[in-house]
Amino acid sequence: MEINKIYQGDCLELMKQIDNNSIDLVITSPPYDNLREYKGYTFNFEGIAKELFRIIKEGGVVVWIIGDATINGSETGTSFKQALYFKEIGFNLHDTMIWEKDTFSFPDKVRYRSVFEYMFIFTKGRLKVFNPIEDKINKYAGCKVHGTSRGKDGITFKKSNCGTITKEKGVRFNVWKQPNEKNNIFNHPAPFPEKLVEDHIKSWSNEEDLVLDIMCGSGTTCKMALKNNRRFIGFEISEEYCKMANERLTKLNTTDGIPSKPKDLGILPTII
Repeated sequence: MEINKIYQGDCLELMKQIDNNSIDLVITSPPYDNLREYKGYTFNFEGIAKELFRIIKEGGVVVWIIGDATINGSETGTSFKQALYFKEIGFNLHDTMIWEKDTFSFPDKVRYRSVFEYMFIFTKGRLKVFNPIEDKINKYAGCKVHGTSRGKDGITFKKSNCGTITKEKGVRFNVWKQPNEKNNIFNHPAPFPEKLVEDHIKSWSNEEDLVLDIMCGSGTTCKMALKNNRRFIGFEISEEYCKMANERLTKLNTTDGIPSKPKDLGILPTII
């Protein structure tokens, strides 16, 4: 399978063409419950999860972004069910992150408005790549902080004449506040915010790593992978969305400037 391409077709069938242990990072968001109208397409979650486990490298990461609908007064729990299934087939649930959005659900008289989605971080075996983003402002930046240590008798005592200078910025928390995509010029129901995807790419992969989005929609994951000098593969079942994604990649390639330009861009014929 060629790199730096978007393939049109069923992601479950397309993944079968990928070699075992060959993908460094997967970032995707499935059309969950009834929250997203996705042109009537459905997907085989369990089959997809098993294929993801096969193709991800040892130490690789799957970022699975999902939420729950509320039906007949109860949240579906789809997110938790899927997370537990990933664990059941061998993935580690490395972290449960939260994407805090700036939009919210319709007013409800019996519950607080929902303003987040889950971002489950799954690993195959022990995590190999973590590049923590340091953008959290430290209250005590510039101050010399003394740590504590524990003596042989188990009593904690304060260190003397030592300490470290607190940096201006520290590692962010696992709740990421990121506005929804504002300038959605493409007719897609749920485009990823570019910054959200970019931060995951930077966190869980290195340059030249291979990033896959199995439901790439308008192509945000592919675009941000390319922009950050990663290789990419995108799968998308909708021909319309494939065209959207390729428009964005072509524009990036010709106007924005990227570290490594792909030799060609374009959708392949539908693979059944």
